[in-house]
Amino acid sequence: MKQLRIGVLAGLFVVAGVLSWGAARLWDSFGTLPSVPLAAPIVLAVIAVVLTATALSLRARLKAQRERRPGAQGVNPLMAARAVVFGQASALVAALVSGMYGGTGVFLLGSLDIPARRDQAIYAAFSVLAGIAVIVAAFFLERVCKLPEDHDKNGTAPAGPAA
Repeated sequence: MKQLRIGVLAGLFVVAGVLSWGAARLWDSFGTLPSVPLAAPIVLAVIAVVLTATALSLRARLKAQRERRPGAQGVNPLMAARAVVFGQASALVAALVSGMYGGTGVFLLGSLDIPARRDQAIYAAFSVLAGIAVIVAAFFLERVCKLPEDHDKNGTAPAGPAA
């Protein structure tokens, strides 16, 4: 499984933002603009909380397992892999959605004197912040579930399978 890369997420954010800004300009020329729903930052924040809670739970269970505490529940590797995949998918979607709302928010900065558009710009800003929180939580979850590197005493990776 490949790790998340901040460059890929930043690229998705920028491309989605530019396309969204252009679409908002075009849409506004027709006299209307699609609204930024109030639920957008809420849903992204809930996803960030779920990812963080999952990472904290897995970290505590892995720590108990490493310390060989009596009654410690092990972590099913398949469950950990599914959690990481969920985190990665959430980060990719959050980068796209945050870019989309960020581009719309940048367009709305030009008309903050209109109360309805100011509210939309605020919702867009909170959506971007919540999307960043999802990405941070996904990186944290990925770090918690990362397997330790297998090195021998010389600091080099083994050439073949372990005996």
